[in-house]
Amino acid sequence: MGFKMGIVGMPNVGKSTLFNALTKTAAAQAANFPFCTIEPNVGEVAVPDARLDTLAKIAASKQIIPARMTFVDIAGLVKGASKGEGLGNQFLANIRETDAIAHVLRCFEDGDITHVDGRVDPVADAETIETELMLADLESIEKRLVNIVRKVRGGDKEAVQQERLLNAAREALENGKPARTVEVDAEDAKAWKGLQLLTTKPILYVCNVDEGSAATGNEFSAKVEKMAADQGAGTVVISAQIEEEISQLDPDEAQMFLEEMGLEEAGLDRLIRAGYELLHLETYFTVGPKEARAWTVPTGTSAPKAAGVIHGDFEKGFIRAETIAYDDFVELGGEQPAKEAGKMRAEGKAYTVKDGDVLHFLFNT
Repeated sequence: MGFKMGIVGMPNVGKSTLFNALTKTAAAQAANFPFCTIEPNVGEVAVPDARLDTLAKIAASKQIIPARMTFVDIAGLVKGASKGEGLGNQFLANIRETDAIAHVLRCFEDGDITHVDGRVDPVADAETIETELMLADLESIEKRLVNIVRKVRGGDKEAVQQERLLNAAREALENGKPARTVEVDAEDAKAWKGLQLLTTKPILYVCNVDEGSAATGNEFSAKVEKMAADQGAGTVVISAQIEEEISQLDPDEAQMFLEEMGLEEAGLDRLIRAGYELLHLETYFTVGPKEARAWTVPTGTSAPKAAGVIHGDFEKGFIRAETIAYDDFVELGGEQPAKEAGKMRAEGKAYTVKDGDVLHFLFNT
């Protein structure tokens, strides 16, 4: 289990270039004209995690299987998209299917690459996209409220709950705030998520800077970081051009290139880590001679639910989880030494999985 992140932004901000680099494919055509991405392109990448390699080495695992993350490259949105401008509502629908939004903002000057509004202003671009998503949500809410009137009058509990949540979202949107600012009680969380409102999606602002600003950022990215801080959102500074160049190199060459550019790691690593933090995700491992594998679960996941990520039968027939903390596994040199040192614990259904846990599940078939 990974997660799905939609890459959105105005035309010509570097979305497709970034997508190509991240997925190491040329599936998304990067060209200097609006709407070169006509259909959403979907690509899967391995989630880089040095811990997995370390565990595999200790256990002499024959195969290493990292967690996966899905990127969806969604065509450039423009002002009026909620009313069908540009390529219209089909792209808004694609955003609904994602877990989070990576909002790519142009933070570089380049006279050879045109901006759809003829200027470089990443904060204004962010506001344009947010406004379109908010307008689309308002339109969706109005339609849904009309459609459930009869059920509400009949006292249908789900419809009454839905009406209350839709009205709460509408109030926020009419006050110029995205739906994610609405405080939702735990008992409403599932129904709230089911509304699939665009502005409930967590947002990560991706500042696409020129190569020379990749390590330090620039005046444009600084403005975005301030805006994000005010919203409680995250930011990542990336040069899509550098990421594209790195994607064509072997690992050793890529590392040398990064060092020459004054970068400690590739933008992909930072983007995925920021995405995990945004969605409150963590990783646990299963390790053995056959394979070492990483699994992604939401923070706070119970042991049975974590087992269910591997297979539904693991959750249904869950007995217990044998657990070793990553640091103990590495320090002691593997499962058997950790077990002999008393560092392997037997945990029941109430156990909450921790990031880095090395787990072995016992279950009834």
